[in-house]
Amino acid sequence: MKKILIANRGEIALRVIRACKELGLSTVAVYSEADQECLHVRFADEAVCIGPAPSSQSYLNVPRLMSAAEITNADAIHPGYGFLAENAEFAEICESSGVIFIGPTAEMIAHMGDKIYAKEIMRKAGVPVIPGSEGGLKDEKHAVGLAGEIGYPVIIKAAAGGGGRGMRIVREDREMFKAFSTASAEALIGFGNPTLYMEKFFETPRHIEVQLLGDGQGKVISLGERDCSIQRKHQKLIEESPSPAVTPDIRKALTESAVRGAASVAYRSAGTIEFLMDSDGSFYFMEMNTRIQVEHPVTEMVYNVDLIKEQIRIAMGLGFQYAHQGLKPFGHAMECRINAEDPSRGFRPSPGRITSFHVPGGLGVRVDTHAYAGYQIPPFYDSLLAKLIVHGHDREEALSRMGRALEEFIIEGVSTTIPFHQKVMVHQDFVTGDFNTHFIERFQWESEQPGESS
Repeated sequence: MKKILIANRGEIALRVIRACKELGLSTVAVYSEADQECLHVRFADEAVCIGPAPSSQSYLNVPRLMSAAEITNADAIHPGYGFLAENAEFAEICESSGVIFIGPTAEMIAHMGDKIYAKEIMRKAGVPVIPGSEGGLKDEKHAVGLAGEIGYPVIIKAAAGGGGRGMRIVREDREMFKAFSTASAEALIGFGNPTLYMEKFFETPRHIEVQLLGDGQGKVISLGERDCSIQRKHQKLIEESPSPAVTPDIRKALTESAVRGAASVAYRSAGTIEFLMDSDGSFYFMEMNTRIQVEHPVTEMVYNVDLIKEQIRIAMGLGFQYAHQGLKPFGHAMECRINAEDPSRGFRPSPGRITSFHVPGGLGVRVDTHAYAGYQIPPFYDSLLAKLIVHGHDREEALSRMGRALEEFIIEGVSTTIPFHQKVMVHQDFVTGDFNTHFIERFQWESEQPGESS
């Protein structure tokens, strides 16, 4: 492997470029017409425009991506996250074209992307799964009957989906028919597959995920857990590691279950198994993400390991660089996603030109971003501007450091989620670690001022 094309944009493209440079590998950036001024274009060794702003005509256009790889003689492609990162067909096209896909095999992506099939794999591997349907729901009547057996509330989800689309919570029989038809229609539009499945809905769960690395030969290692419970409409906003709710005994059971599940399919590359954890500490498999996660820097800070480099090494057939050292976690890390959104207006997207941009610094502070003063935020893509990550000896120091870093982070010209994060950092429930996935729903953030808590 000598040259890697990054089939993505923004901060993750820049993140991959940095890892490649440190490994002595050449890089190719691709960009849409709207991203000509993006930093990943500037810092790559080569850059190729692959089409107009709409992602369907650029970052999701497989023929144009493969053409860019061909004309630049790239022998590998890193998909980043989002876009085509979990597209089995894209991985298969890369493989059949003789281009190394830096990630799992197409078959693994397809199997883990099918939520119903993935649950069955985990069940056979002895991983706890959420009580629910063993396959797709046939129709509304089937759903009502099964819900009666499981017990309300239940949640119906798109078998091929994610990110909150094709998902509905149902609390009684009379809600099922409307919820089923709406979720099925969303699933068809969003994922091309209307199939739904059902799970028991937990009222106050934590969202806990385990970071994994697999060599494709059956060896899988865990790099601990992340708590991703602070989220809005199933979109994560704050992540931390380790989870303040996970005890040593639970951590051992969590990581062993995740490793066992991934090893059962001889998983290759970086991957994450996500669990729901109930208030009594019981946990259940939710899904597996067959890519690098947005929040991967949290794990990197705690374990002092470069997960992107590990992905590349595994794709090159070199295995794990650090496995023989017996990786051990140190301290506590936390990440705030800084989005170009206005929290006071329901987190409405806020595209526009950044007039001032100053990032925080100091010991234990990291900022992953593609933004800068003068950068025009396009309205066509995800609103993520930057990831602010801090590390401390313990959670108390990480909290204090994050609060200080947020004060130093200056972005003017557009609205951002920085004020929202400042409120969360001083909220009593967050400070004490007493929160779950419904944390944001319980408070009227718009009516508060920075520093206040409900």
